[in-house]
Amino acid sequence: MALPHTRIRLDLHCVTTWSKLDTEWEGIALRALIDGGWIVPKPGARFIMQHADFGYTTNLPLDVAMQENFLLATHYEGQPLTPEHGFPLRGVVGAIPGSDPMKDVYLWKGAKWLRGLEFIREDRLGFWESHGYHNEGDVWLEQRTSH
Repeated sequence: MALPHTRIRLDLHCVTTWSKLDTEWEGIALRALIDGGWIVPKPGARFIMQHADFGYTTNLPLDVAMQENFLLATHYEGQPLTPEHGFPLRGVVGAIPGSDPMKDVYLWKGAKWLRGLEFIREDRLGFWESHGYHNEGDVWLEQRTSH
């Protein structure tokens, strides 16, 4: 909690076709952790694997996780995360209304109950990706399944 925090407003999109607009999140930007030297990925790291409770994993290209629309969230709508929403930490990614276009992926690409980030050279499928969800999960291309 002593690390630099930021707040962002995100429009969230679920693979099951619902969206929630104008949500406020607070937490730590991965970019700030790397730029500040708290995290130093090995040379050649191009992807991150998020590891969470119950063996859940999800993958993202590092360049997507470095965008300002990816946050290691500790708070939602001004309140600490509840267990239901991923306490104590969750990856969250969404669209920032009115900003320049960034890669926007479905909500499953941010892990609840986050316990670790693994920086990897080669992409690996996470839990849902290995069960038929699209590996990239681009919202605007409607990449829901890999079939």
